[in-house]
Amino acid sequence: MSIAGALALLILGTWVANPRFLSDQGVKDLLLNASILVLLAVGQAVVVITRNIDLSAGSVVGLSAFACGTFAAGTEHGPLTVLLVGTGIGLLAGLVNGVLVSFGRVPALVVTLGTLYIVQGVDYWWAQGEQISAGEVPGAVLRLGSGSILGVPYLPLITAAVLAATAFYLRSYRGGRELYAIGSSPEAAGLAGIPIRRRVLAAYLFSGAVAGFAGALWLARFGTVVADNARGWELTVVSAVVVGGVAITGGVGTVWGAALGALLLTTIGSALVVLKVDAFWQGAITGALLLAAISVDRVVHLRVTRALRKRSPHHADGV
Repeated sequence: MSIAGALALLILGTWVANPRFLSDQGVKDLLLNASILVLLAVGQAVVVITRNIDLSAGSVVGLSAFACGTFAAGTEHGPLTVLLVGTGIGLLAGLVNGVLVSFGRVPALVVTLGTLYIVQGVDYWWAQGEQISAGEVPGAVLRLGSGSILGVPYLPLITAAVLAATAFYLRSYRGGRELYAIGSSPEAAGLAGIPIRRRVLAAYLFSGAVAGFAGALWLARFGTVVADNARGWELTVVSAVVVGGVAITGGVGTVWGAALGALLLTTIGSALVVLKVDAFWQGAITGALLLAAISVDRVVHLRVTRALRKRSPHHADGV
């Protein structure tokens, strides 16, 4: 609720300074700009809930976008085929990350940082400085990124569907609840018989698939793709997730909060452009929000722990 309130105040303040910010086109641009980041935040949130992290998401988007562009250039491939190709590339990256983290017992930070550079290297080697232009991409794919239903663009609708489905799974299915149990206490989850390795692998597969899917949508949205698309988005995605209330230590948070965090960061960027503020401040504000979110999360955690310790003797006496 606090993130939603901050977002509302930001939008209201920017609208007062420049009423065109909430024009029909302004709202559409805001939704389109946020869609891909929200998708990545949803995938990242599922991994962070398990007390892990995926720093390779941005590089997977770049590789997927270029691969889908190369696959579709000069052909009549439809949007579904392109989306399947992008998702398949993401699944492969997620499989590598998941196997090394869950079965290889290698720290997630090390694994995903390594795959980040590997995927970037493959992308640059493949592209060789070339780019895929919008003129080479099939019109049906481009319409996925520019079309709308009743005035609402396709991309936000797709993002909302993925967000709602993920939130429903995490809340209502045993597998989703087990991800929270793993993040809260891996030792207790193991004693409870939860298949920790399989669940963590599934989380990375989902994050990779979402990143690959987002790469295909990047192609549909922008048409022109190069090797360094989405470069540096890794920390932005992590910031969105943490700012949105997903604890970096795992076990706490929702994908709704992660989506709001992503929307807040995107809106900050758009507001700074509208207000003609130096783009440098977007990074500074993002960093400040990240530090504030982690600090608040830590303070709340310590207070809850202290409160539980104070209550436990009374419960023991009652027994």
